[in-house]
Amino acid sequence: MDVSEAIRRRRAYRSLTAFAVTDELLVDLAEHVRLAPSCFNNQPWRLVFCRAPERLARLHEALSSGNAWAKAAPLAVAICSQRDLDCKTGGRDYYLFDCGIAAAFLVLRATELGLVAHPIAGYDEAKAKEALGVPADLQLISLIFVGRKSESLGQLLSPAQAAREAERPPRKELSEFAFVDQFGTPLPYAQM
Repeated sequence: MDVSEAIRRRRAYRSLTAFAVTDELLVDLAEHVRLAPSCFNNQPWRLVFCRAPERLARLHEALSSGNAWAKAAPLAVAICSQRDLDCKTGGRDYYLFDCGIAAAFLVLRATELGLVAHPIAGYDEAKAKEALGVPADLQLISLIFVGRKSESLGQLLSPAQAAREAERPPRKELSEFAFVDQFGTPLPYAQM
């Protein structure tokens, strides 16, 4: 599978099933994250791979009700960082951007391996940090739940979530977000 195919196959499925989370998989995912670009190669991300059932159960207590589906995933990856671990240039903090790129590398590698890696924002950060032992000075930027796509709909999905499982939600038209030379001038082919 090439990168373009992994991007096209990637979906934020919520109907997940368990699989054996090996040490080799954790190292593989971490090795691919480590290759992500970052400002001055600072690599500001810190990852916590959570697979122990008792630890996952504690993490599940931090999830919003809309993310109950994530309880079926056998692996959660916490992406953490702080401003001081990365560039601050011209009033811009790069750590969130660089951690986003690292998360994308993890998601695409998981997709290439036939897994679903679904990032979420709906969680109580303090509870999640406590469950995972994340130091107080780090920000928990995102949790990514990893599982295999289930052939049947997950029991914990809302009706709206179940509907999104069948078909990829619509994507914005290029003319809504991609411009050439100045903001607001659509790409030439976006006008067609």
